[in-house]
Formats: sequence, C-alpha cells, structure tokens
Amino acid sequence: MSEFPAIDVVWFKRDLRLSDHAPLKQAIESPRPTLLVYIFEPSLFESDHYGNRHGRFIWESLCDMDDQLDPYNAHIVKVYHEVIPFFKKLSNHYTISTVLSHEETGINLTFERDKDFARFCDSKGITWIESPTNAVFRGLMHRDGWRKRWKKRAKRELNTPNLAALDSIDLATALQQYILSHPIPNAYQKPNLLFQQGGEANAWRCLEDFVYERGRHYNDLISKPSGSRYGCSRISPFLTWGNLSLQQAYQFLWDEYDKLDYQWPLRSFGSRLKWHCHFIQKFEAEPRIEFENLNRGYNNIRTEQNETYVKAWKAGQTGFPLVDACMRAVKKTGYINFRMRTMLVSVLTHHLWQPWQAGAQFLGRQFLDFEPGIHYSQFQMQAGTMGVNSVRIYNPVKQGYDHDPKGNFIRQWVPELRQVPTELIHEPWKMSKMEQ
Repeated sequence: MSEFPAIDVVWFKRDLRLSDHAPLKQAIESPRPTLLVYIFEPSLFESDHYGNRHGRFIWESLCDMDDQLDPYNAHIVKVYHEVIPFFKKLSNHYTISTVLSHEETGINLTFERDKDFARFCDSKGITWIESPTNAVFRGLMHRDGWRKRWKKRAKRELNTPNLAALDSIDLATALQQYILSHPIPNAYQKPNLLFQQGGEANAWRCLEDFVYERGRHYNDLISKPSGSRYGCSRISPFLTWGNLSLQQAYQFLWDEYDKLDYQWPLRSFGSRLKWHCHFIQKFEAEPRIEFENLNRGYNNIRTEQNETYVKAWKAGQTGFPLVDACMRAVKKTGYINFRMRTMLVSVLTHHLWQPWQAGAQFLGRQFLDFEPGIHYSQFQMQAGTMGVNSVRIYNPVKQGYDHDPKGNFIRQWVPELRQVPTELIHEPWKMSKMEQ
C-alpha cells in the first residue's frame, strides 16, 4: 500500500474551458481529490509549429479559468516542463490513480508524446481516460455514415461539471519549488492587442456577437481580406484551443437560429462547423500527410526548393501586392481569412513552384487558430497533392481586384505602395518610370 495520498489529475490540453468538459466532470464525481494541470511543453513550443502567440493565448485562457475557479478555492497548476518528467516528479509525492484528458488530433510530436505517456501510465499502474474531442472519432478509418454520426455527436448532451463539488488539492511544497524553478516564459504573459485574446468569456462574447449581429454580413464579407475580420465568426482560435466545444457552438447557433431574420448566412456558417471536423477526421485517419503527399503519385513532382523564392514568400516580398499584404498581416495579427490563406498556398506551390513542405510549418505557425488536421489537409488540397480534387490556382492579381478593389488592405500592410494610384495598386509593375 502506497504511503502517498491518492489523487486524480485533469490534464488540460487543447480543451481550455470549464464548461462542457467530460474529464473535469468525471474527476469531480470521483471520490479522490483532483489536481488540475496544464503543461507548457518546451519541445512543443520550440518546434516549428508553435510560438509566443500560441503560448500567450493559452496563458490568457488559463487566467480566465482561474478567475472562474477562484470562488471555489481552486486553480490550474501551470507547468513549463515535458509531460513524462513532470508526472514522474508528481508520482514521487502522490499516488496517481487516474489521469483524465481529451483526445487530441495533433501533430506527430504530440502523437508520439501520447504513445509514450500511455506506456508510462501502464508502467505505473495509472488509468488514463481520454474523452472524445468535438465530433471527431478516434480510430475511424472509413467515412461510411460519418455525417449522421457527426450530427448525433454535435447534438449530444453537454457535460456540465459541478464546480462547487470540486475537491482540488494544493501541491506539496517541494513540487511548488520544482515548478517555480522552470518558469513560464514572460513572452506568454505579456498582452498583445493585435491578437485575439483567449478565454471562455472572450469566446462567448465573440460567438454571441457573430450570431446576433455580425453574422448577417457573413456571406458578403467571408472572402474579403479586410471585411472578413469583422464579418467572419472569428471563433476558430476558441475552437482550436477549446475555449468552446464544437457542441456548444453548434447548439447555440441552432437554438437561436429561428429567432433571427438572416438565416441563410448562419446556415452557411453552420455547414462550416461540420467541415471543421471533416478535415480533422481526415487527418486522424492519415496523419502521415503532415510530411508526405497524400497521393504518392506526386512524389516526383515539384521536389526542388528555391530558397530565394521561399524567403521572399515568407517575408511578404514576392511583388504580388495582395500576397505580400496577407503574409504581413497574418504574421502581425495571427489571422487572415480562408480565401487569402489558400491564395498564399497557391502562390507558393503553383506560381513559385515550390514543394508544399517548404511553407506548411511556417504558415501554420503564424495562425493563432493553427489546427493541424485542417491545416495540413487544406495545404495539400491547395497544393494539388491530394489526388481527389481539381487543381485550384488562385490568380493573386484577380483576387486583389475582386476582394480589395480600392487597395485599402494592401496600403495598410504594404506601406511602400501607399502612394500608388488605385488603378495601379494591384499591378504596380505597370507604372511608367516617371510614375515610379
């Protein structure tokens, strides 16, 4: 019999909320006290996929959770360490009975970490319970009947934890000192108002504002690089980091739908909640597309990388005004709309004829809402290496005329073009020597 007190651990990953949270609900209903923990993994944040913008959003989300937990004398323990070394240290002070978390469809790094953690739990006699995330089905290798299954999962009853019954523990002093010796980077804790701020409260404000007001403009503004910042839902980072579950967003939308007089754009938005899970489900079944062409028939096409072209694309210095404006905007704010994302990929892979791998990690790292399943599926779709879609090549000049006709977005993000006349803003190379 162990001399250490028995506990359960809720390991928060990309599920940073206290509502509709099955692992938290299960832990509260357990007879054992609970440790709430989030682990900032250095290996993850030092990889090519994540950076300060993601760490900051997570930190803001955790602070929001702490504010909600404060009346119950509880808080999230925030750790800057690798997962298994932390749990090994924890097991020197407690008998870990059960670890509860949500399933994660992440990058290869998190997949390998989860496999290692499962082996660690087996070696220590720890039960690890993973709950489904959103409407993605673990291990599903075919799509037969997926739409019906998705809808049933989207409509499932919400898991509401009784926070008043939470029996949360304070860590042993030695563990607190251990955590303090590995401080969370200051960059995560410094606000940056150019980015959306994390947290459940912000997520609900954003969703409600969209459904009750901004959603009426959704279909008109979805493709506009400037207008989409207002007219799109903007809930994608909140879904990515779990400030909202897909079920919460889906059910709120349809609960309010009949009360509103602009239903068509809201229906369009509702369909995209399904596509959100569709692409993650594809990645769940084919995680190799993080590295390889989905269709191996393309393996010998477009294999050589031109560093000059790739560097210009990453810097927003291709010479295509809208392309450069979009790249600079997403680097500075973490957001551009879907059409502009696809245009960036199209220009890299078709106009510059570079392998998609040359830009996939870099561009994903810019997105505050980086969702691996959506990102890699869409990147390969736009690069034309899926083998099941028609090749889509976006004309960056036409996209400018169509979606930024007066060049206001271009002038905002490419200041060297601010004095160019509107009739030449999308094709400044047509200026005469005197005009230049």
